[in-house]
Amino acid sequence: MIAFVSGPVAVLTPDTAVIEVGGIGMAVHCTPGTLAGLRTGRPARLATSLVVREDSLTLYGFADDDERQVFELLQTASGVGPRLAQAMLAVHSPDALRLAVSTGDEKALTAVPGIGKKGAQKLLLELRDRLGEPVGTGTAAASRGAGAAAPPGWREQLHAALVGLGYAPREAEDAVAAVAPQAEAALAGGDSPQVPRLLRAALQTLNRAR
Repeated sequence: MIAFVSGPVAVLTPDTAVIEVGGIGMAVHCTPGTLAGLRTGRPARLATSLVVREDSLTLYGFADDDERQVFELLQTASGVGPRLAQAMLAVHSPDALRLAVSTGDEKALTAVPGIGKKGAQKLLLELRDRLGEPVGTGTAAASRGAGAAAPPGWREQLHAALVGLGYAPREAEDAVAAVAPQAEAALAGGDSPQVPRLLRAALQTLNRAR
């Protein structure tokens, strides 16, 4: 098992970071939130989980060991593969997922692309005794970065992700403004804006502008 990778960030893409380790570029699949904290040329350390298939070896990266542990625990539920587990962590922090499962919050799980109502109900049953209780306390446990500071909103997350991918702050601001109607429509419908989906739309906008 590859427990972590550490080294300078060589390349950043919308869903992957390439970390240089001993002269070798390790491609690591990450959530937008994790990628937003990386900068090309800067050193980074990512907790990792290696998923082995007959025809592939895929390395998934996380901001810390807790995210990796939850990623692996999520896959013990039937029907949850690495991509869906990563999508769940792209939308919710580990503690937010623990809180959702411990309180039977079906709506929180259906906010993840690919999880419908029946799927959420099944996951709540299967994961109830596996994820454990939230590590944090109170409402702070329900959000990424629980603690003294409030979690960044979708605008801040999206802007940071775009800047982390090498776009100028002004370009990132324009792209955020371009996808704002999508986010506002989600909010109007009672849903949380999905940053991974908004990031893809923002990148399409930037590509068309170039």
